[in-house]
Amino acid sequence: MGKVFDAIDPKLAEWMEAQPIWFVSTAPLAEDGHVNVSPRGHDTFSVLGPNRVGWVDYTGSGVETIAHLRENGRICVMFTSFDGRPRIVRLHGTGTVLLPGDAGFDEVVSRHPENPSTRAVIAVDVTRIGDSCGWGVPVMEVRDERDLIRLHAEKKGPDGMVAYRAEKNAVSIDGLPGL
Repeated sequence: MGKVFDAIDPKLAEWMEAQPIWFVSTAPLAEDGHVNVSPRGHDTFSVLGPNRVGWVDYTGSGVETIAHLRENGRICVMFTSFDGRPRIVRLHGTGTVLLPGDAGFDEVVSRHPENPSTRAVIAVDVTRIGDSCGWGVPVMEVRDERDLIRLHAEKKGPDGMVAYRAEKNAVSIDGLPGL
């Protein structure tokens, strides 16, 4: 174990896209800034090329990933297998925030089920692809997906989501610009 790959091949792409959850890590440049790790899920992740990935970013109570990427672009995306063969894959690279109307936004959104909570697309140019054993990760089964994010957005409606983002997604916890 512990290989580094030049590109995401079709077999690795299929494995990553099949994972029900993955994690995104970013950090601000400031020494006293907060490192952020966000879980991601649902049918939102796409391999866009041998060294490019992206996902539909849903509205959340924070905006750390977007704020950090806008400041410095550094990102690590980690996948781990919770069933079958143990495996961890990390994608290091430079992330870009795409908003509605930006080139590439529709390409990613069109690959996934529509969701009224969609606020952005995150695209990552991958500079390092590495895997490791994952022997310490427990074996677990996915029982179900939560549909709370969709229900929350539907209840608020489009205008309510704009207001929610203005309140919760304008700045990061470290004061960096968000949306």
